[in-house]
Amino acid sequence: MKKIASTQLCLALAALSAGATALAQQDFSSVQVVVHEVGGGVYYLEGSGGNVGILVGDDGVVMVDDQFAPLSDKLAAAIRTVSNGPIRFLINTHIHGDHNGGNENFAAMGVPIMAHDNVRTRMVNAAMPRPPAGRPVITYGDTVSLHLNDQDINVIKVPPAHTDGDSIVHFPAADVIHTGDVFRTTGYPGVDAGNGGTVGGTLEALQMIIDLAGPNTRILPGHGVPVSRAEVIEFRDMVAEVRNRISNLITQGMTVEQVVAANATADLDERWGSFERFLPGFYQALKDEM
Repeated sequence: MKKIASTQLCLALAALSAGATALAQQDFSSVQVVVHEVGGGVYYLEGSGGNVGILVGDDGVVMVDDQFAPLSDKLAAAIRTVSNGPIRFLINTHIHGDHNGGNENFAAMGVPIMAHDNVRTRMVNAAMPRPPAGRPVITYGDTVSLHLNDQDINVIKVPPAHTDGDSIVHFPAADVIHTGDVFRTTGYPGVDAGNGGTVGGTLEALQMIIDLAGPNTRILPGHGVPVSRAEVIEFRDMVAEVRNRISNLITQGMTVEQVVAANATADLDERWGSFERFLPGFYQALKDEM
């Protein structure tokens, strides 16, 4: 148990360190924020980091995630191109800074931030705690709904998947689902074992998205472009296949280094890219579950 806990701590610290290094090295002055319409009053903002979702209407703006802190002014300016209304709420889909690094800036603009209980808990108890101004002021344990712009916005906690604080955001009237990093179109799943992510929960969460979606639902991933239900099904099937392959290697007693060397996903990499960056977290989470 001590070894597992130590490994998870190392993974969490490595993720924090990598995020801080990326933030320090990136030149955000060259980042352009582009607004894309999804439909039904929902847009997403493409900049650097996770996709920012917004719902606009007469009551103002509901915002989902906020990327990195240096982009806050650019994001706010981009939002004003489609709405002059106030930002009424900002929802954090999970703990990672490429999705909530701008929390302090938006809080300073008077925007209330909300997230699952686990997100706030991890911000408070992290090795490098998030400053109080950057923490959610509204938290929930399961599901919470907002009712603005003549629409229901359902924020739904999923099983521990990418992290243990993941939420998806469903806009039923617009027929849009923002998945946070539970789902991405840019490669293999990121399972952050150091922040409570699990492989089994990832599969459960993907199935929840599939069950929630209809034939015309637009699904906005944490990273990538909006897709349909069919692409989530394909992603789920890939995750199940990778789980089976890596589980077999773990059962054989292979270390993570040996699993990397085995290149067990070579035939899938042409479709999904390199798995090497995602494999350590996936391996650790799967080993903890076995």
